[in-house]
Amino acid sequence: MSKSRSLLLFFPIVLTALGVFMIYEASSINAASTYGDALYFVRNQLIWFALALVCFGFFSRFDYHRLYSLSLPILVINIVLLLLVFIPGLYSSALGASRWLSIGPIRIQPSELTKLTLIVYLSAWFSYKERSRLFAFLILTGLIIGLVMLQPDLGTAAILGCIALFLYMVSGAPIKHGLLLIPLAATAFLLLAVFSPYRLQRLTTFLNPQADPQGIGYHIQQINIALSLGGVWGSGFGSSKQKFLFLPEAHTDSIFAIIGENFGFVGSVLIVSIYIAFLLYIYQHLQHIKDRLGFLLASGVFFIIGFQCLVNLGAMVQLLPLTGIPLPFISYGGSSLLTFYILSGILFNIISYSEKKRR
Repeated sequence: MSKSRSLLLFFPIVLTALGVFMIYEASSINAASTYGDALYFVRNQLIWFALALVCFGFFSRFDYHRLYSLSLPILVINIVLLLLVFIPGLYSSALGASRWLSIGPIRIQPSELTKLTLIVYLSAWFSYKERSRLFAFLILTGLIIGLVMLQPDLGTAAILGCIALFLYMVSGAPIKHGLLLIPLAATAFLLLAVFSPYRLQRLTTFLNPQADPQGIGYHIQQINIALSLGGVWGSGFGSSKQKFLFLPEAHTDSIFAIIGENFGFVGSVLIVSIYIAFLLYIYQHLQHIKDRLGFLLASGVFFIIGFQCLVNLGAMVQLLPLTGIPLPFISYGGSSLLTFYILSGILFNIISYSEKKRR
């Protein structure tokens, strides 16, 4: 493994290692009171981390060109998994959403895996130029987003829509399609938010956090408290007050608030800097990928990591509404961790192939 390519594993491992420590800090009280084991969530994350590293190793050596012929079977399997979520006895619910598929001791979130599937399938599809594919693209994207919306999960559905639109435009679609699809998609998601009482309340609370201080606004207030307690240098690891069941979703979607409380503004900037360095590294290599399939796959990986970080961190500082989107590599969640390590492994393979072609 060259020193250059080793960074593709270095950045994720550093972020995940930091994530494991912060998951313990954020979840130990919750885990001890719920499961009688303060290390419950940490242990699960470490198991998924080990599996994720195995997957990274496999896909870093697996010729990504073979994904072209495998893209359709992968899509079909993923759609089946999204449908199985609605079968009683197979799914498990949390916070009123049925997003998790339980198969024995394994609990996965198909909508997270759909991010990987959509990048692979659309990259394979768009690797060859063809005319008049807009309608077929809208049908496919609408089907997948519709299945995720039924769970319901507007945040992930929006992420999937943005991935699809990004890859469609990067593949060389006419600019007029983008001028049509971007406002159309934004209007559609806004209407979905407005016509759902819960989502409308979330949107209203985002605009005015004091409108529902004991309801949805409570989550935003606790995030603000956590970040303010951290100050510039932080209160120190292990000294979080918000972990005492004050901050909802502390070890998942809101873990950055716990990072801010423990390590302050300086620590928060350091985490953001690692993400920026990782994205700059990917972008630098994107320019040297001449293979169309490889370029689209790598572009998709670049986009999902950057965009999902932006959405999560934007919600933490109230630039965006809370959407329940995890922070890549850091937030608790096996399906998300597995997805991002597989994507990183595919990216490693693409860059390795590109470097060999340049020699």
